[in-house]
Amino acid sequence: MNRSLKVGVLMGGPSAEHEISLKSGQGVVAALSRRRWEVSGIVIRHELTMDEARQHARLALERAGTDLVFIALHGPFGEDGAIQQLCEELSLPYTGSGVQASRLGLDKVASRLRFEQVGLRVPNWQLINFPSENLLSGEFLRQKFCEAKFRFPVVVKPTNQGSSIGVSIAAHHGELMDAMREAARYDTRIILEEFIRGRELTVGIFGDDALPVIEIRPTRRFFDYTAKYTPGMTEYEVPAMLEERLTRQVQASGLLAHQVLGCRHFSRVDLILNEINQPIILEVNTIPGLTAMSLLPKAAACVGISYDELCEQLVLMALETVKRPSLVIGNR
Repeated sequence: MNRSLKVGVLMGGPSAEHEISLKSGQGVVAALSRRRWEVSGIVIRHELTMDEARQHARLALERAGTDLVFIALHGPFGEDGAIQQLCEELSLPYTGSGVQASRLGLDKVASRLRFEQVGLRVPNWQLINFPSENLLSGEFLRQKFCEAKFRFPVVVKPTNQGSSIGVSIAAHHGELMDAMREAARYDTRIILEEFIRGRELTVGIFGDDALPVIEIRPTRRFFDYTAKYTPGMTEYEVPAMLEERLTRQVQASGLLAHQVLGCRHFSRVDLILNEINQPIILEVNTIPGLTAMSLLPKAAACVGISYDELCEQLVLMALETVKRPSLVIGNR
């Protein structure tokens, strides 16, 4: 194990998840330092454009003499294939999924089409594309809702954001207008989705294995950004109290979702277990939260993998998979 390699931990970035990324990155730097790796944190400023962030990252990695990149960036730029493409251009090994899998994971439309191809259940959903000049038109938004043929309540979300950014649940037309406008702040493509009553679950994937299932119990209406990051607003059952057969079914669904996108090293798959105990895939997070208190480390701890070991193993996985193509199940 060559701990003299210089590991650069990328964090921050121009996305709406900048602050959470800083916490993930700082946690990773501390963990790898405790494992005696030569590690440095590289902060990408929030106010940069995507092009500026790319140039900043390139220069910072080169100046630091980085041998391996640990990507702790969340959301666009970190999880959409952009930073992964840069690492490949620089011939630097990096943690997490490759370019294509990252793009698929952040794009809720592209990923759901893959899930459906292999028989995974997803919520009924409708994509809405609209130009910015129509954002304030209530009639336009009502028309799109009617075309989707959903009943209230309905979930509204942008297609290319993580961490529940821009996600709302609308109980009536007045809330729907506000929800669609909020989602449109982040993307000109938004998704209307049926609201599924059930248990919120998440499955961490580490290497080739599904970790123990976690049940999420927010005190708010759903597991939104506030519930995720405000202490005391969500309870977690680790591991979830499920029958063994159902646990295996949920884990298998999560692992297949990870595999069909071609993900590698790690991810976290969010699901709803509906009222008849069917796992419904919501999304795959290709770079989930990486603080010591985040859900993936919580699940890893259940099988005896400490936070520091988890971070170190991700570095070793990156070294082992240099230029190794990812397997994608289903049609390309």
